[in-house]
Amino acid sequence: MRSKGLRKTIYFHLYVRNIAMDLRQLPALNAIKAFEAAARHESFSRAADELFVTHGAVSHQIRALEAELGVSLFARDGKRVRLTETGRRYAAQVRAALMALADATREIRAGDRERRLVVSMLTSFAARWVTPRIGSFIEAHPQWDLELLSTNALTDFARDDVDVAIRFGFGKYSGLHSELLLEEIFFPACAPNFNGGKLPQTPADLAKVPLLRSDDELWRPWFDAAGLTDWPEPKRGVLYQDSSNLLQAAIDGQGVALTRRSLAMHEIAAGRLVRLFDVDGPSPWQYYFICPPQMLETARVKAFRDWVFDEVGRFKQLFDRACEARPAGPRADLAADALRVAALTPKA
Repeated sequence: MRSKGLRKTIYFHLYVRNIAMDLRQLPALNAIKAFEAAARHESFSRAADELFVTHGAVSHQIRALEAELGVSLFARDGKRVRLTETGRRYAAQVRAALMALADATREIRAGDRERRLVVSMLTSFAARWVTPRIGSFIEAHPQWDLELLSTNALTDFARDDVDVAIRFGFGKYSGLHSELLLEEIFFPACAPNFNGGKLPQTPADLAKVPLLRSDDELWRPWFDAAGLTDWPEPKRGVLYQDSSNLLQAAIDGQGVALTRRSLAMHEIAAGRLVRLFDVDGPSPWQYYFICPPQMLETARVKAFRDWVFDEVGRFKQLFDRACEARPAGPRADLAADALRVAALTPKA
């Protein structure tokens, strides 16, 4: 009997040791995730956008994975990539393994899932609009554990562990509940001490100062609204990929930025930015509150929806009062003072 028990113990230790050796042979998880995303999109750039990393990082991870496996997973034709037959088989197996891991993780979390409220939104909107306000929601609802996911990737509610998303787009999200949350407009803004405090007095004066650029905030529509119809889109200077970084560059006095109302008003109220001129540029995109229809019936999503729409209402009142207080001339300093007073006015 003792020998049988000893054999079982030896077999168990050998089994555990073999598992450990097998796990040590696995590629790095980041490389596996990069490969799965690139295989699904057949694009390194789209995989980079989804994972919120650079194109170069995805390319490096996949080349390292190919070197480790000793096979080519992608055929490269200039900037285009396509899966090899080996890559296609490996992608299917990797995707199944990652989904199994995600399912196991969801099962573990299921015990406290009803206490978790997971909200996804753009990084810039999270940093500049939600974060300064979210304390009131947390204080009013201590029974829920709020998780704010800052990402520029679109949420896949069938795959991602997310309750609600706030998205900047056209509002057409098939199969999902979508409500217009906040209309967006654009206007130029800069630091109060920019150019030694000698700020542009008219839209035409922008020709004399650096204009900060972003792919998300193009100047041409605002030029048209300001009557500068023959001005081209600026092509020189730093190009910022993130709207929050663009705003910070303006705060630091690097130039004049075309800013979103939702992102800039908090900084204007704090005196870190001043709005230039009374010209609004149109935005083709707006902010939408999005979730699966069934999630609207849950208490945590109802509470968050009520809170965020209430905050948007207060934000609009602040903006309207600031516009009413704004002088007709280019005295941006007085406008900023009026906005700070409005921001400090007790809420009803």
